[in-house]
Amino acid sequence: MKNLENKVAIITGAGSGIGRAIAILYAAEGAKIVASDIDETGGHETVDQITAKGGNAVFIKADTSKPEDSKKTVDLAVSTYGGLHIAVNNAGIGGPIQFVGEYPIDGWDKVISINLSGVFYGMRYQLPAILSSGGGSIVNMASILGKVGTKGSAAYAAAKHGVIGLTEAAALEYANQQVRINAIGPGYIVTPLLTNTLDDATMKTLAGLHPMGRLGTAIEVAELSLWLNSDKASFVTGSYYNVDGGYLAQ
Repeated sequence: MKNLENKVAIITGAGSGIGRAIAILYAAEGAKIVASDIDETGGHETVDQITAKGGNAVFIKADTSKPEDSKKTVDLAVSTYGGLHIAVNNAGIGGPIQFVGEYPIDGWDKVISINLSGVFYGMRYQLPAILSSGGGSIVNMASILGKVGTKGSAAYAAAKHGVIGLTEAAALEYANQQVRINAIGPGYIVTPLLTNTLDDATMKTLAGLHPMGRLGTAIEVAELSLWLNSDKASFVTGSYYNVDGGYLAQ
């Protein structure tokens, strides 16, 4: 039997990168996927890749910074597949690179609204649906910068630190209600978030920050999230797992 047989899963930010890798892997493991993203083209491509392999998936255009979009995403899961068991709150942006004393206010607000409030809005509507479905599991995508800081990315680091705290609080609240909630902290991963904005020299520099001497891949993050959202992690909740090539061990 597949690890996620007959489970219904919402994956945010599923139009590319880590979100796409998670959606495709979960579908291969038997889950019915609701893929959300603001990128319609990318989202439909993810669904097409899943259905081409015999999987079951639908796409919804949704902005995680808008609570009503999170509600619509959950409503679609319930109306299409009859319930909700799993969620991965993965959607996020990098934001401006600037020191705090010069950081653009609108840039701060946007990063916090997507990377932190978006995770809360997701869980706000996912949790009642998961409870109604008999329980389940949530993975929130944090970052290595949820545990440490770095120059120029105060908004991102603050949001990801917040995701870990939010995850821990929610995990305690629902621990005795058959719902597990955990967070993942990827290191620098080869995704469009990096490749579309950074040159080769910068990518090489980032790779050198990891003791393993390379960047991570989306599937490596997806595999960890699969374990956390499967019954194999049945006694794991309120935890933060980094997948970072040794970055945080330094």
